[in-house]
Amino acid sequence: MDTQVLIAGAGPTGLTLAIELARRGVGVRVVERAATPAVGSRGDGLQPRTLEVFDDLGVLDAVLAAGSPQVAMRAYAGGRFLGERRMSDWQEPRPDVPHPNPWMLGQDRTEGILRDRLAGLGVRVDLATELVTFAQDGSGVTATLRRHGAQETVRAGYLVGADGGASIVRRTLGIPFEGSTDESIRMLLGDVRADGLDHGSGYWFADEHDLRSGVALTPLPGGDLFQFACPLDASDTEPSLATLQAVLDRYCPDSAPRLREPAWTTVWRPNVRLARRFRDGRVFLAGDAAHAHPPTGGQGLNTGVQDAYNLGWKLAAALTGPEAEAVPLLDSYEAERLPVAARVLGISTALLRKHVAGDADAHRRGAETHQLDVGYRDSPLVRDTRTEPGRLRAGDRAPDAPLVDADGRAIRLFDLFRGPHATLLTFGGTAADTTVAEPGVPVHPVLRPGERATGPAVVDAEGHAFSAYDVADGTAVLVRPDGYVGSITRSLVSSPSGA
Repeated sequence: MDTQVLIAGAGPTGLTLAIELARRGVGVRVVERAATPAVGSRGDGLQPRTLEVFDDLGVLDAVLAAGSPQVAMRAYAGGRFLGERRMSDWQEPRPDVPHPNPWMLGQDRTEGILRDRLAGLGVRVDLATELVTFAQDGSGVTATLRRHGAQETVRAGYLVGADGGASIVRRTLGIPFEGSTDESIRMLLGDVRADGLDHGSGYWFADEHDLRSGVALTPLPGGDLFQFACPLDASDTEPSLATLQAVLDRYCPDSAPRLREPAWTTVWRPNVRLARRFRDGRVFLAGDAAHAHPPTGGQGLNTGVQDAYNLGWKLAAALTGPEAEAVPLLDSYEAERLPVAARVLGISTALLRKHVAGDADAHRRGAETHQLDVGYRDSPLVRDTRTEPGRLRAGDRAPDAPLVDADGRAIRLFDLFRGPHATLLTFGGTAADTTVAEPGVPVHPVLRPGERATGPAVVDAEGHAFSAYDVADGTAVLVRPDGYVGSITRSLVSSPSGA
């Protein structure tokens, strides 16, 4: 069985999952129904946690080089300049959070970077290849693919449906996609060029008598395109350049910029849905196939990337490890990700309601959208043996911190975590419990400021690691391959000070 995992869908979710598997040596195949890669900015806001995932996957530098920070929006009502608005306040990097701000990059360009990374691992997406049907048994999944009219039968150990809201995988499994579609709200989205507008700013045009009616033009990095977003009424039927221009003319009849050369347009309706299950035997759902989000809050793409990041290492471990360990690992995917998707859907839906209601702060985005607080404290996989837990708990995101290694080089905890492995940190100059470390898991003693490191030990030169992890000497912290704390164990060995 050459194909160990078959992935349907080559959006950010499917590509992230494929990279996660390929870098672990898992035989993966990605099929995409479309004949060419998708065009359009769509999900153009990358949240801080997604940037951390991309750091681990080896694509962060390319993403940062291609994208840009959020820009200020110049707001106008009835042709009158109201001032500048920002979706979120700029945050300075912290020792524990090196990327605290959202980053803007069109989804098509993000996908291009992920495809290049996947190709570098020896895997290319099979475009114009449609998953027609599949059946599973106790040892694998048999799928029928269609390409240019010809059918192919593929056998794989597992199948992952990352094939969007209309997922053939979810429909074949008969998994309910619970929620609603609000036909009373329609929004026109697209990427266009706009004559006479400074590409270094965003623009928001509204009716001075109804500020809910705003039209947004947000500059896209790497060119002169703006992402266009505006509400539609019953008379606006076609997602065409003429419709785009007509809507804009209504809000600034004497000074509307001329729009031209639309690269992509669509009509969006609030479709807020959550799959009842994320797993059926050897078949999994991820990304939009498992949860459909309104665009408010920029959560959909980011949640899908985290689905893939959570599932990838578990599938790889299930394929290469003892069979008895595969069941709890694979069961934990739904146990961990379904509650997160439900919570995130609540955040983006609440923001949509504020927008529809015309709340003055409907455009504002806070830390709740950054996904840094996503965690799995209730997961069946996590373990914390301390009698008095600190601020950081098993299941939380593992914080970053600056360190110095045995050669005197400045490094970070994220440098130790980077790669397809778990990491065991043993805090303090005493022997910590390393029994939670499996073969192949690197162990790094974390020493206090002023101590000298040898071998794999590192020094917490500024005290930020001990502060962020809030642990005593002799504590072992196992960081999972996806950057979350898997366990915190306290050794029976005491430090000389009795801490």
